[in-house]
Amino acid sequence: MQESIQFYNEEINQLNKKFNTLKKQLLTTRMLRLLAFLAIAFTTYLAFTKSSFFFIGSLLSIIAFVFLILKHGYLKKQKKLTEIKLRINKTEIEVLKGNFSHLEETGKEFINPEHYFSNDIDLFGRGSFFQYLNRTATFEGKKLAANTLTSNHLEDLEQKQEVIKELSLKVKWRQHYTAIASLIKTKTSITSIVSWIHSYQQRLPSFLPLFSYIFSLVSILLIGLLSFQLVSFSLVLVWFFIGLGITGAFFKKTQKLYTETSNAKETFSQYYQLLELIENEDFTNPILKEKQQKIQLEQKKASAIFKEFSKKLDAFDQRNNVIIAVAGNGLFLWDIRNAVIIEKWITTYKNTVEEWFAVVSYFDAQNSFANFTFNKPQYIYPTIQKEKSTIKATNLGHPLLDPLKRIDNNFSIDNEEFFIVTGANMAGKSTFLRTVSLSIVMANCGLPVCADKFNYSPVKLITSMRTSDSLNDDESYFYAELKRLKFIVNEIKNENYFIILDEILKGTNSKDKAIGSKKFVEKLNSSNSNGIIATHDVSLCELATEYSTIKNYFFDAEILNDELHFDYTMKNGVCKNMNASFLLKKMEIV
Repeated sequence: MQESIQFYNEEINQLNKKFNTLKKQLLTTRMLRLLAFLAIAFTTYLAFTKSSFFFIGSLLSIIAFVFLILKHGYLKKQKKLTEIKLRINKTEIEVLKGNFSHLEETGKEFINPEHYFSNDIDLFGRGSFFQYLNRTATFEGKKLAANTLTSNHLEDLEQKQEVIKELSLKVKWRQHYTAIASLIKTKTSITSIVSWIHSYQQRLPSFLPLFSYIFSLVSILLIGLLSFQLVSFSLVLVWFFIGLGITGAFFKKTQKLYTETSNAKETFSQYYQLLELIENEDFTNPILKEKQQKIQLEQKKASAIFKEFSKKLDAFDQRNNVIIAVAGNGLFLWDIRNAVIIEKWITTYKNTVEEWFAVVSYFDAQNSFANFTFNKPQYIYPTIQKEKSTIKATNLGHPLLDPLKRIDNNFSIDNEEFFIVTGANMAGKSTFLRTVSLSIVMANCGLPVCADKFNYSPVKLITSMRTSDSLNDDESYFYAELKRLKFIVNEIKNENYFIILDEILKGTNSKDKAIGSKKFVEKLNSSNSNGIIATHDVSLCELATEYSTIKNYFFDAEILNDELHFDYTMKNGVCKNMNASFLLKKMEIV
């Protein structure tokens, strides 16, 4: 962790120097721009009052003024990017110190009580793992990162690890990518834009492209002839009104296209920069190179195509200029020409645009995983295996807990084994369940886990730890829990899962609970799955004497000098010391 903090501090120092330099350069360009403007005014005045020779000075001043405007715009963008990078590095230092509650993106929109595991293990929401991990800068990237965490996909885990390994080392590239992406502020979602492009049907007749160019050539010819007084102004005027009439005939179609493209203009003008970053980076990983190839056609790169389309949309937007709207349409069919060009672009690239956007989202999501990995050099990548042991971990801990206070546990469980975990209140059972759950989720995403060693045979996760009733559905707590257990039973018929349960059948009486819980554990034990069942019901531990695949573990509590003490360490056997009565008395409730 100290290495990461040192890197970020060095980056902050360098970025601060760059930021101060840019501020000075911006001040200089402002002053020079003012001087250039005064020079334009002065030389123009001299050209009209003294000598036409000063028109050369006026022209040079105009060139300098335009150059300074462009330079100033470039410096402003660089200053903004530097500010964002400073914020990125400062954020990482705060997060590494354990302060991440200020991060705005909590992922609360992805909370789903019916998901296989996400709601039970605090994957989303305030204080969640997603809030800690997520650094995406686009909505689509954030959505993909959330989907990756919840997908339960077990394919190509080692390849996923290699992707994250390579990107984790490209810190400056990742930060620049995020900074550029942070500048993207779009009104319309990528999904909507892609859907519009896919479903778009050509509205303008196929003869219009050629016709618009012929019409424009005739207009240029007439204007040329008029300048030599070879045709009358009346003829040009009639031709002009013919042009306005033709434009008016297609106005509804061009206006509809303009309205639709207005929603996409900003997206294309900004996304091409991200595509350019991906195209120009040197990747060695086959998956990353494959993603790179998807945005490179034989003739053009995707970034150039997006940039080209952006310019076409900008040109179409000029229809709001009065001169363009009147003269441009009357003489050159401006609206029709641009509409035809845009329709041609959509027809050409409608089947590839979605894939290009997907590549941008992929890198945005993977950069978050890579950033987490860079920040946690002490974490280890799971060793993927196909052996009897599903998980064999040494010093497994929860990544969100303070490493100076966190108590890690060794944990090893074989296929088709179930652990029944008992323990006193607040002794660490629930935290341990979430630790194991999160380690499985992280391993399935290709992330390193919080452990010294982690041998892993890939398995899907399913949990029942946090069931709630529903007034809207007129559903009791007990019935909601039964539905969840039924869901688990149905799922394990077809696939093997790692099952984590916290206190089965909480919504019924003790005797009924004990009988029902025992039958349910036996049902699970007869499947090919494995997992952990935490309970306060020690009678459930008797199953270990009946089945060799069921084992008992516990978290203990001790009362020393009239105070509770926990070691948060999992031990073999059944818990003997429960603490509910002690706590009731200690807090003077009874």
